[in-house]
Amino acid sequence: MTPASPHLGILGGGQLAQMLALAALPLGVRVTVLEPDAGAPARLCATHLHAPYTDAAGLDRLAGCDAVTLEFENVPAAALGALEGRVPVRPGRSLLERSKHRVREKRALREAGAQTAPFVAIETGADLDGALAQVGGRGVLKTSELGYDGRGQARVSDGAGLRAAWQEMGHVPCVLEGLVDFEREVSLSVARGPDGAVAFGPLIENVHRNGILRTSVCLEGDAHEAGAREVAGRVAAAWELQGLMTLEFFQLANGGLLVNEVAPRVHNSGHLTQDGGGVSQFEAQVRAVLGLPLADWRPLLPCAMVNIIGAGGQEPDQQPDWAGIDALPGTHLHLYHKAWRAGRKLGHVNLVAPDPATLRGRLAQLEALIP
Repeated sequence: MTPASPHLGILGGGQLAQMLALAALPLGVRVTVLEPDAGAPARLCATHLHAPYTDAAGLDRLAGCDAVTLEFENVPAAALGALEGRVPVRPGRSLLERSKHRVREKRALREAGAQTAPFVAIETGADLDGALAQVGGRGVLKTSELGYDGRGQARVSDGAGLRAAWQEMGHVPCVLEGLVDFEREVSLSVARGPDGAVAFGPLIENVHRNGILRTSVCLEGDAHEAGAREVAGRVAAAWELQGLMTLEFFQLANGGLLVNEVAPRVHNSGHLTQDGGGVSQFEAQVRAVLGLPLADWRPLLPCAMVNIIGAGGQEPDQQPDWAGIDALPGTHLHLYHKAWRAGRKLGHVNLVAPDPATLRGRLAQLEALIP
């Protein structure tokens, strides 16, 4: 590490930026975030530029950093354009424009040699005719941009349902994806430095509830990790990644892996790497963006995570059993300092255990403590 303190800029100041900043500080890295929300979680551990993403003065401040990264992909193109040529932005603009648009993303994944579910781009009403047949008769209609955590998508199984769903979405550009019969959902992150050095995170098994990630589990020796690493490395090279990105996969019964989505950043499923004793995904992104030495990162012990989501109903009736969580061995609570709202990610609990069997047993107990 050089005596000079590196300065990292982040577009966005939510919980991911908060955790990136917390990982950066022990490395001697100063962090500045540009975020329009006055209550941004990252304000507690980084310099907070409280301004719109397109604010000229704020962007000038970020341009003075050693490098800029992001915590979410839907950054306005004008902000990226204002930084281009003034400071390294990692991941770069071309990768972001690819990953934030589902049709472009899937086409680029196939060009890189990755497999995806069958899909059809829906741009006009004429594209709806015969679209379901092309993807196998059942599908999921998703907006091409902005949808996340189950928002902006609908399952469809006939032409009338497809048309109704597209109308409900406001006739915006969409992608129709064929429904995939998969055994489980898994994810894996890859980091790539400006010198081309590549490192990988572990394969993580994920379970969703109501379209939002509920639990993630990381166990040593997963037989499908090598295949996921191969795909992730291929995509990272083809897309000329600088920084970190996460690939979400459907694992098929025959062991095949279909890429479902790509996030050009740290990912909710990787939060469990914070407390397993090894390098976290957040430190990996900081290192990759600033060109610091990289190595594969993974927990040293079996790990799991449970998300804390604002449930429906009244807040006092939907609180987790905080005392029970604290009493359960191996738990590590991470709260985001965000006001309660139904469907909102408010925090997560990481769980570490000495062996897989103990982890599974404690995970069942932990889930019972969190609505």
